[in-house]
Amino acid sequence: MELHFSTTLLKFRPPLSLLSPITSLSLTTPLLLQPKKKLSNLHTLSYSRQFFHPQHPSHRNSIHFTAFSSPASVASAKDRLPADVEVTETEEPNSRVRLSVEVPAVVCEDCYQRVIREFTKLAKIPGFRPGKKVPETVLINHIGKKNVQKATIESILKRTFPHAMSSVTGRALNDSIRIVTKFSDMEETYSSQKSLRYDIIVDVAPEVKWVPENGYKNLKIVVEIDSDIDAQRASEQELKRRYKSVGLLRIITDRGLQIGDVVVLDISATTIDQDESNVQKIPSAESKGFHFDTEDGDKVLPGFLDSIIGIRQGETKSFPLVFPESWRQENLRGVHAQFTVECKELFYRELPELNDSLAEKLLPGCTTLEQVKESLLQRCLEVEQTAKEQATDNAILDQLHKMIEVDIPQSLFEEQGRQLYGAQLLQIQANMKLNEQQLASLSSPKAVNEYLESQKENITSVIKQNLAVGDIFRRENLQFPTEELVKEVENSISEFKRHKQEYDEERIREQVQEVLEGAKVLEWLKEHAEIQYKTR
Repeated sequence: MELHFSTTLLKFRPPLSLLSPITSLSLTTPLLLQPKKKLSNLHTLSYSRQFFHPQHPSHRNSIHFTAFSSPASVASAKDRLPADVEVTETEEPNSRVRLSVEVPAVVCEDCYQRVIREFTKLAKIPGFRPGKKVPETVLINHIGKKNVQKATIESILKRTFPHAMSSVTGRALNDSIRIVTKFSDMEETYSSQKSLRYDIIVDVAPEVKWVPENGYKNLKIVVEIDSDIDAQRASEQELKRRYKSVGLLRIITDRGLQIGDVVVLDISATTIDQDESNVQKIPSAESKGFHFDTEDGDKVLPGFLDSIIGIRQGETKSFPLVFPESWRQENLRGVHAQFTVECKELFYRELPELNDSLAEKLLPGCTTLEQVKESLLQRCLEVEQTAKEQATDNAILDQLHKMIEVDIPQSLFEEQGRQLYGAQLLQIQANMKLNEQQLASLSSPKAVNEYLESQKENITSVIKQNLAVGDIFRRENLQFPTEELVKEVENSISEFKRHKQEYDEERIREQVQEVLEGAKVLEWLKEHAEIQYKTR
């Protein structure tokens, strides 16, 4: 049996909430308010004892002691121990510490006497008035020697635990502190020696080591920008899309497909294999009633457009293609496939002349074609700038996690992994509207553990990014205006109220502060880094 202790918490900066580059604050969803890993304030560890009551039927053969976090402090003078507790600290992998605790007999005896006094106050023994002194042997016989012993061990743990943990005060991570010694072993030791030994394991805040030291101060970043976000190109494509939308589609009956036409296709695909028994369907490549604009040929599988040019309504074509190694679906990269395509409908566009008379239809509020072009370009420039900033943040974060060495605690890994999985699950639920059974299946411990295992590399990278950013904020003594924090907290709370959602103001404040810190670090890094942009 492992004993778990809750504690009152101190704020623990890392990990930061940097699941995506910080460009704006967004704290109005419960997802961003998941419990984060904090440092334990071990000086305020406290307990509530549910004492054995002989007259209660459920308590006649057992005694219960419950630990929970309350504001009462155990670090007061009345809890001072009559002798020192000996603690041996041993470092273990993954930023874990083992504390081997030796409690001397004099401390155990003092705890035993306290337990006897507590039972004397509460026990109702025939022939004795409540609260009056009862001979010890009579009291023990009434309550049970085994119950008294259990209560004494609980008392010893309660009083010695803060002393044992003093060496890791300010470093211990919440929810990672466990007494791993079996209670039965502690009972045996106490019975035979009237002393107590127990081991505690605890995860501590990991130490961040930069390789090279202070390497983050001289970052050289190459940022690859997708050509699709080029403002000039994007604005031209958007104008073309809007221009097409004002035209009419006319049915083609006397010829085959040409570039510029729109075609409706039924598509199916199978793998190619000499052994026909190994041929499999490719579900993700199948589509019914697929509307394909032939001017978007660069958005489909290479060779697909060329293979269907000339196809007529009602005609079926079959042709082989190979998925390129750069294909977005990893499981299809390099796969040889046989496609079968049936042309259901075929259209050409009848477009009006592109001039000022179309301005209002192309973009409401505009009176000339030039105004439409300028407005679309301005919008695309804003999108380009945002995408450029995000790509820069991504490139910086990607390089940061490669520059640090850190022994990640298992508890921190699991917490971050569960947060990422929770975000994914919420996205799936929003897109697919899962039923209760599907949601329960995806939320099961097995599903979560499978995610943690399969996404180990990604989770580790996110944690290292967060730790690196938090370390830089402290090293460089960065700050942000208090007014900004107050304003963003108020905005977030107002959003929660508007959506009639419950919220924890302190948790919101912590999240906002982390986001602001992350933004400040990225701003500082961009000012001190050498950044080169390349279009891909």
